[in-house]
This record gives sequence, structure tokens and C-alpha cells, in this order.
Amino acid sequence: MGMRKIAVAMAKGGVGKTTTAVNLAHGLALAGKRVLLVDCDTQAQTTTFLGVSPPHGLYEFITGRDGNGKTVLKKEAIFPARQNLWVLAGGIQLVELKHWLGEQPRDQRHAVLRHSLTPKNNGLDYLIFDCAPGWDVLSVNILMAVQEVLCPVALQGPAVEGLKTFFGYLISVQQLNQSLRLKYILPTMFDRRTRQSRDIYNQLRRLFRKQICSPIYHNVRLCEAPGNGKSIFEYDNNATGAKDYRKLAERLIDDAIRRQDHPGLF
Repeated sequence: MGMRKIAVAMAKGGVGKTTTAVNLAHGLALAGKRVLLVDCDTQAQTTTFLGVSPPHGLYEFITGRDGNGKTVLKKEAIFPARQNLWVLAGGIQLVELKHWLGEQPRDQRHAVLRHSLTPKNNGLDYLIFDCAPGWDVLSVNILMAVQEVLCPVALQGPAVEGLKTFFGYLISVQQLNQSLRLKYILPTMFDRRTRQSRDIYNQLRRLFRKQICSPIYHNVRLCEAPGNGKSIFEYDNNATGAKDYRKLAERLIDDAIRRQDHPGLF
């Protein structure tokens, strides 16, 4: 089976997207998988969470030049963040990237990422995109480039409303990218003390029997780790958050094995 391309995406902010993208990517890397994590947000949180400062990122990777017009090779833009884990940084230059994408020919602009992010010789196992909550030419590019979507859903507030909005986006892109699938619904910020968390979780389980993942419980250590530039596995490998994200990584790996055994099922 080739490289899996997964977007960690949701229409709503503050649901744990970057926490999920970073800890899932590192969890897979720790399991021996080769992972490229792509930060598609202008806030550049992915690199902050990992405590790294790459000189280049996604803008240079796609356009082939830096802000001063100097040529940058693709391999120079990909930054080794951990063993088995590479990062393509986001940041404010993604505003420029969106302008650049908007200037491409109409019939090509939505497929730029899909054509650019094709590693040689199956060099990667996973390509994971940490998506921004908005909807623009870059968001469409990401959903055109992936086959699987993982939606973190915070178990608080109008959680399901954010999902409905996101479904609208997905359905519009699926007409262009027919291999795109909503593969995982990840309940996040599960607070055992509140009835609301339990109610939303049960609602999601009823609606998404196949896609639902084991929840990520509210965990102080998970909130502290990014401020230290560490994944949860480095910050506190025994924390609930580490156990929860390890379980998520294992689910993705198990799904890949099942797919190889039964190629006709998916």
C-alpha cells in the first residue's frame, strides 16, 4: 500500500486540530512510520508545538522561491523535526501563497498541491495536513491532494454545527476528487465531569458508527506540552493524552494493515 494522505480538518477553530496533527504525526513516527507534517495555517502553530524554526516552508516548497525571489529547492523546504518526522512549515507567508495560487490558471490552481507533494520512490508512509479553519483556495488544494479526512470534534458547545458546515465543503470538493473520504471523527476535549461531553459523544457514536475514534480526554499535560515545544510523548509519555494519541496512531496503522489484507473492503 502506498503513502496515505490525511487532512486533519474542521470548519471550526479551537477543536484541537494542531494538537491532533502534531501528536498523531509524532505517534506514527515513533511507531517507525515515515511522516511529513504540512502546516497549512498562517499562525505556524505546528512548528511552535514541536519547538522548531525551519528557515523555509510550504510557500517556498510550492513556489520554488523565498520572499526575496531567491530559488529554494524542495528538499531545502522540508525540515527534519524528529526521527521519521519531517515538517513543511506554515506561517504568514501562506497569505502570499494563497495569492500565488489564485493567480494560477483556473483549471490548474486547485490541483497544485496534489502535483507538488508526490515523494519519490514511496519515501513516506503518511502525509498529514494540519488545516486552518477557514475556507479558501489553499483549503480546496489540500482536500484535492488527500484521500482521507480526520475531523476533530470538541465535545463542547455547538460541536455538530461545525461538522455540518464542514460537510458542505467536503461534498463540493468530492465532485472534483472522488477518492476523498471522511474517514475518522475524533472526539476531543472529553471532560468526564460534564454531561454535555457524554451527550455529544453518544450523538457522534450514533451518527458515525464506522468513523468514530476513541476520544481524546481533557488533559492538562496535553495543554502544557506545546508551550514546551514538545509532543505529548516527549512531555509526559504516561499522561492520559499520550495514551489517547497512541491509540489513535495504532488505529490508523491497524486500518492500513486491514486494507492490505482485504483490498476490496474500502
